[in-house]
Amino acid sequence: MHNSVTDTFRTAQPKILVLGATGGTGRLIVSQAIARKYDVTVLTRSVEKASGLEGAKLIVGDARDEIVLRQALEGRDAVISALGTPASPLREVTFLSAATRALVSAMKAEQVSRLICITGIGAGDSAGHGGFLFDNLIFPLLLRNVYADKNRQEAIVRESGLDWVLVRPSMLNDKPGRDSIRALTDMSGFHGGTISRENVGRFVLDQLHTDAWLHRSPLVTW
Repeated sequence: MHNSVTDTFRTAQPKILVLGATGGTGRLIVSQAIARKYDVTVLTRSVEKASGLEGAKLIVGDARDEIVLRQALEGRDAVISALGTPASPLREVTFLSAATRALVSAMKAEQVSRLICITGIGAGDSAGHGGFLFDNLIFPLLLRNVYADKNRQEAIVRESGLDWVLVRPSMLNDKPGRDSIRALTDMSGFHGGTISRENVGRFVLDQLHTDAWLHRSPLVTW
């Protein structure tokens, strides 16, 4: 399904759909996109949750509902998924994979090919690179089920046939963004790391205009 980014798409203001827009990272993605003069639609479970997202068009519905997703995708050029789910130490998590499976199907139906999907350090081959505390306490005690679903989510994206980038932030913080960050695919020697949500938002939006990380899974960190 891949078509390289056209000159028009590089320079134009893209029409994007943001999923997970009411989370900490999602809100920054929306505000930064609006500051860049992008045309932004967000899918939210309720209007109340979307307070503060002025400038974006709101579609109310469940991210697992393909019919709602197709409505939200109408006229869009690309999708950014910042979907998250709470820690679930005891119960199986299925939300991320279910929503992503529905999204891929809806994107194909609406002929929207570009997907930038945020997962996290600990997914795929970044597992075991989160630093001592994350790898030995936080991950096994709190996030094991979440990351099992993130891995299913990543597999769905990889097999989608879409023009995808999987973005894996290191541990997120709310500090101001820095001028430069690192994007890694070679995990050897890397353990731990942090990055601001602001920097993640910038990196994600930049992927709308470049094929540099197409079909790859960069870990982004300071």
